Amino acid sequence: MHAIIIAAGMGRRLSPYTDDRPKCLVEVAGRPMIHRAIDALRGVGCDRFTVVRGYRGDQIVQALSGEPGVSFVENDDYPRNNILLSLMYAEGAMDDGFFCTYADIVFRPEVAAALAQSPADLSLVVDPYWAEAYDGRSDHPIPEAELCAVGDGDRVRRVGKQAVPVAEACGEFIGLWRANRTAAQTLRALYHRRRGELGLDAPYGRAPRLQVAYLTDLFNDAIEQGMAAHAVRFAHAPASREIDTVQDLHRAAD
Repeated sequence: MHAIIIAAGMGRRLSPYTDDRPKCLVEVAGRPMIHRAIDALRGVGCDRFTVVRGYRGDQIVQALSGEPGVSFVENDDYPRNNILLSLMYAEGAMDDGFFCTYADIVFRPEVAAALAQSPADLSLVVDPYWAEAYDGRSDHPIPEAELCAVGDGDRVRRVGKQAVPVAEACGEFIGLWRANRTAAQTLRALYHRRRGELGLDAPYGRAPRLQVAYLTDLFNDAIEQGMAAHAVRFAHAPASREIDTVQDLHRAAD
């Protein structure tokens, strides 16, 4: 099984920890985040990894030189684009379905296991304990949360930053997800259709331009077109953490 790790961003809000290294190489409890993600995904059968690199990408290559099955694609425009376009640099890895994760999250192996067991075409890991994580999280407040609204059968209705009212949120999308072959082909085709229709400078979803869109903008578009997305919710907290700011890093170490 293939896994895509999106690791191109600069991580400005983790400065000074990211002044000399990419965000994914910042250590949480003594181990770089990207190594933690690879370990967890190997545990559910992933044996091929495509890492989308950008900022100080040579360091990621060096850090993963001993990891079997890892290849790299270069997002050479990472200062000007965002997560969705980063993913599409790795579209060659999507053919047979894939796992995907942001590189700035840490999650327990059982979270990856729950995702692997989901039978849905498209599955998003959603943290139902998200409000606890935001208690005291002043440097990354709730308006920046990728909240998720869910209907019957754990079917995702909408997801993203400021896309779901807090009162309707069942949890927060943590940045870990899986698409089978059918969903992968549908998402890739939809992205290219929108890019052909809009170009990179027109608004897309909640983004002012497609060039800076989030994954959730594509998810919401696909859901509106009829794709079923399934929320995978873990049973215990804390099972994942996003490490976006220095405050997050310090709280994760406590």
